[in-house]
Amino acid sequence: MDVPARVSRRAAAAAATMLLRTARVPRECWFLPTALLCAYGFFANLRPSEPFLTPYLLGPDKNLTQREVFNEIYPVWTYSYLVLLFPVFLATDYLRYKPVILLQGFSLIVTWFMLLYAQGLLAIQFLEFFYGIATAAEIAYYSYIYSVVDLGMYQKVTSYCRSATLVGFTVGSVLGQILVSVAGWLLFSLNVISLTCVSVAFAVAWFLPMPQKSLFFHHIPASCHQVNGIKVQNGGIVADAPASNHLPGWEDIESKMPLNVDEPPVEEPEPKADRLRVLKVLWNDFLICYSSRPLLCWSVWWALSTCGYFQVVNYAQGLWEEVMPSQSAVIYNGGVEAVSTLLGASAVFAVGYIKISWSTWGEIMLFLCSLLIAAAVYTMDTVKNIWVCYASYVIFRIIYMVLITIATFQIAANLSMERYALVFGVNTFIALALQTLLTLIVVDAKGLGLGITTQFLIYATYFAAISVFFLASGAFNVIKKCRKQEEPSSSPPQAATP
Repeated sequence: MDVPARVSRRAAAAAATMLLRTARVPRECWFLPTALLCAYGFFANLRPSEPFLTPYLLGPDKNLTQREVFNEIYPVWTYSYLVLLFPVFLATDYLRYKPVILLQGFSLIVTWFMLLYAQGLLAIQFLEFFYGIATAAEIAYYSYIYSVVDLGMYQKVTSYCRSATLVGFTVGSVLGQILVSVAGWLLFSLNVISLTCVSVAFAVAWFLPMPQKSLFFHHIPASCHQVNGIKVQNGGIVADAPASNHLPGWEDIESKMPLNVDEPPVEEPEPKADRLRVLKVLWNDFLICYSSRPLLCWSVWWALSTCGYFQVVNYAQGLWEEVMPSQSAVIYNGGVEAVSTLLGASAVFAVGYIKISWSTWGEIMLFLCSLLIAAAVYTMDTVKNIWVCYASYVIFRIIYMVLITIATFQIAANLSMERYALVFGVNTFIALALQTLLTLIVVDAKGLGLGITTQFLIYATYFAAISVFFLASGAFNVIKKCRKQEEPSSSPPQAATP
């Protein structure tokens, strides 16, 4: 229930770009909703107890066994998040964002209240379901701001909102580590602080202005107009221009700007949403996008690796607990999470300066980095030293952040934002489906119910298999390109025309 809040942001931010063609207030009115949303994001992520969830559940406060926590409780989040993702996405558009943000805040309050006072296996499983609602509802947070500010302010407000969530998570992790290691606070007290912070976030959400329009159910009528080189007719894309080639500034698409449409000056009655047309357009875009081999390649890596990433970060605390039980030693989970996040951000920033032909060597890079990820996970699992585990986890997260950034750029470079949102959403949904299948087979007590060390051995093998796949695919791609380059030189020169 700790790390999924972060990994789910990628799915939320991507799905959010499909909810963005909404009415906007004048540019000068951007400050208040942006400040309120930043405050909400900061306090909703300021949860110092988050890196210490597993020790808390295994400790005297809840007195649960490792099998109950890892094999019966944590899988509930995976199942509920997958099931709720699409319904919440539709509800976000239908209810126009703000009610779903309030639902997220309320779900976080219920989650942490139950974390403090609920007892027993069934109650904690029910808690995980509420947390699944909260993580699925992050779609509303990542799409709301675009419904109330002008198109020209997108870059600025996006950076503010993303920074607020990052700072909130980092401050929470560092605060939790200091209170545990230096002040000697109990984990129960950290959860009290977390409950207070999410309650403040919920209170702030009530003051957010209510948007008037959304993409599907509350549509903006328009005849035909041009936006940033993209022709839009009746709210639908007619022809798109190539997107600008730039790298996101964070581990995923969180700094990508969504496509939007200027509101027509004259307000007209809202037409009924043509759901059949929407589905037809999405299906045609799906076929067009995945017919491209490079895009398909990066999407396959995206889905496969994100599935493994979810599993590793979700159960890393369990492995650390196995290596060094929190009851007998001081743990540094909060510090490790904060360090891995900040170092990952620095590495992602450096990616913008890498010069390489990704079309030729991209798959070979995926092979090498997937192999390094497999080695890091294997080291975490086999070397029974907590500092080695921590270091391997940091390396694991940095490599993944860098690669997911590159994959984001490669996929988005030649797609409109609507199509990009579709591809990202499909990739993330496949990753969640694979994760659910992996959880059901490997983790769930109704499946194999394997121990935490055996699980991580399987995850390491999983990433190794991904690296082998891309080694074969990359070698084939390089050979094919080399042969294409040799073909013109091998053909006989043509005689000069007299």
